This record gives sequence, C-alpha cells and structure tokens, in this order.
Amino acid sequence: MGIAQISLIGIGALFILDLILMFSVRNPVSADRVAPNRLSNGDENTIRLNLESSYTMSVLAEVIDEIPHQFQVRNFSLKLVLNPGEKKSITYELRPTERGEYDFGNIRVYAQSIIGLVNRRSTIPQHEVIPVYPSFIQMRKFEMYAISNRLTDIGIKKIRRLGHTMEFDQIKEYVPGNDIRSINWKATARSGSLMVNQYQDERSQQVVNVIDMGRVMKMPFDGLKLLDYAINTSLVISNIALIKEDKAGLLTFTNKEVTVVRPEKRRTHIQRIQESLYNLDTNFLESNYERLLIGLKTHLNQRSLILLYTNFETLDSMRRQLPYLQRIARDHLLVTIFFENTELSELLKEPAASTSDIYIKAVAEQFDYEKRQIVKELNQRGIRTILTPPKELSVNAINKYLELKARGLI
Repeated sequence: MGIAQISLIGIGALFILDLILMFSVRNPVSADRVAPNRLSNGDENTIRLNLESSYTMSVLAEVIDEIPHQFQVRNFSLKLVLNPGEKKSITYELRPTERGEYDFGNIRVYAQSIIGLVNRRSTIPQHEVIPVYPSFIQMRKFEMYAISNRLTDIGIKKIRRLGHTMEFDQIKEYVPGNDIRSINWKATARSGSLMVNQYQDERSQQVVNVIDMGRVMKMPFDGLKLLDYAINTSLVISNIALIKEDKAGLLTFTNKEVTVVRPEKRRTHIQRIQESLYNLDTNFLESNYERLLIGLKTHLNQRSLILLYTNFETLDSMRRQLPYLQRIARDHLLVTIFFENTELSELLKEPAASTSDIYIKAVAEQFDYEKRQIVKELNQRGIRTILTPPKELSVNAINKYLELKARGLI
C-alpha cells in the first residue's frame, strides 16, 4: 500500500473521528444576547454575548451575531476558545449614527475541535428590534457633572456672576466672606446679630430649543448629520435646564409645519422631549422662517431663551431670513447656532502644492470668510450667535446658556 493511500485512510479516519466528536452532543453551544432596551445615537453601546459549551473537550468557536443592516458590516465575527462545560461572555461595541429601529437577527456559532476538519454550526434564535434614541448617554454624562457641580471638568466655563440674581431665597446669619451689601438691617436689628439675604438663580425661565428641519441640516460630519448633533444637544440642554429648575421646551419647523412641545418644569418632561426628538427627520426643502415666527408667537406667552439650530452657509441665505430673526429677537433672547465646516478648516491649514490647490484654498477661504461675516452681521443686529464645530456643540451651547443665565439676561 502506497504512502498516498495510507495518508488518505488516515485523513478519512481523522475526519470520521472529528465528525463523531463534533456531532455527538445534541445542543453543543447555547448563546444569548444581552443588549440595552434602547441604543444611544452617536455613542458606543456595549452588547454582550453569553455562551455556554456542552462539549467534553475544548473547541475553537467563531461567533457571528447578525447585527442590523444599518451598520453595513459584512464580516463581523468574534473568535474564542470554549473549554469543556465553560460559560463565557464576550462584548463588542456598536455606534449607531441614525435614529430609528434596529433589527438584530440570530446568533450563529461555528465550533471546531483541535483536529479542525469539521465545523459544526449552531443557530440560536435571538431576533429582537431595539430603538436608537437621541444620545441619552451624553445627557446622563452632563447631568452627572451638573448635579455634582463639576461641569468645568468637561469644558464648561466657570461663569462669574454679575451682581445679584433677583430671586430671594432666605435670610441667614452672616459669616465672613458674605457680601456686606446683602446685610438685612431689619433682621439684624431683630436678632441682635448680623443677618444677610441669600439669593438664588432665577427659576422657571423658559428655555426653548428650536431645530431647523430643512435640507441645510442634512450635511454629515463624522457619520452623524447636523440634525442629529442638534437633537443630541437639545436633549442635553433641556435636561440641564430642568436641573436648574427652568422650563424646557422644543420647537421644530419645516417648510410646511411647526411642531411644539410646550415648556414645562417637571423632571419627567424630559421623557416627552426625548420621544419627540426620536422621530424627527429632515427633508430636502428650505424651511419656512415665517412659520417659525408664527409658531413662536402662538405657543410662547412669555420672554424665553431661544436656541435656534440651523446652518447658514452663505451671507445671502442668512439675509433672506434676517427679518424673521430680528422679529424673533424683539420678543425673545435669540441665540442662533450654526456650524463650522471642519473639513474646510483642515484644508485651510494645509500648504498649497499646485495651482489647483491654490484655487481650492481660495474657495475654502471664501466660505470661511462668509461664515465669519454672518456672525458679525447677526451680532451687529443684537442677535447672539454660536459658530461651533459639530463635536463641540453641546459644550458651547451649555456655556452660552449658563453665561446668559448668570448675567440675568433671560
């Protein structure tokens, strides 16, 4: 008998042995997926897979979780070694960039022994649909720092308060360091010791996030549309306002309609705002600022801080809406928020190496100049502005809110 025949018989014997080893167990591997009830848009979300081996030997397992099609990942798999009867957990991260429902499929496990000639597939039904909501992870992070008075740790400026706030809190005994201008002389005379008035931040002020739902908010940065940056920041600002005991509200507008969540002060109001933000989407038309003006006059009965999220790319586009912005600024404290094109900013820093590069840089400089001119013209007309990179939107918006509140302008 030749060497080739002996080798063939040996391989056949190993194959049969491997087949017996792999298929002698009825349910070789069990698995389940542990995922949050909802995912946070734009953040890393942890998914855990729990696996248990019923084999009496160690096997090499390749785990394929059928993740939602929105991620467009075609080669997702995780490899690990499962010892006899072992339970093991593995985790991976998913970063969704769109809101909506994400459909998870089955878990498939391919196991092979040390021989490696046979792969056994196990399919574990794990179908589930998980919604992706505006970034509640970011909201909770800012909430935690706000409650512990550590907002400066994440880039929020410490604002020096100018003068007193107008809302009286209580009378307390004077201690060194109190402002002597706060001494209450009548209370001092009655008690026989120095007493001072204590003030607190004014409360129940209205903070309304207004989101432009037009085509200008379709532009993507780092996977997220500008609309999603605005939505995530609106959720954060609303939550901070409620922590500060202000009233938080929401208004969105398109070319045809205005949707309003009236400002309220209850802490549970954040859930209503979150649900309203969940279903928002842009269209490919220019938003109607006249409808915005009418919506504000109809639904807001007191002076409010209006944080308007939009994106003016040219002076002409801003000037078309300027009459409406000025009219809004007469009744409310308006802050217009729009976005730096960070890719253009990077382009401007690079040296021009050819004639075409010079032309490209000239166009980029023109766009950058117009953005600065938009800020200048709005400020000249008494309209406050925030020009920000998308990733720094939340920090810059909170800074502006706290600054205006500290200065007593709301």
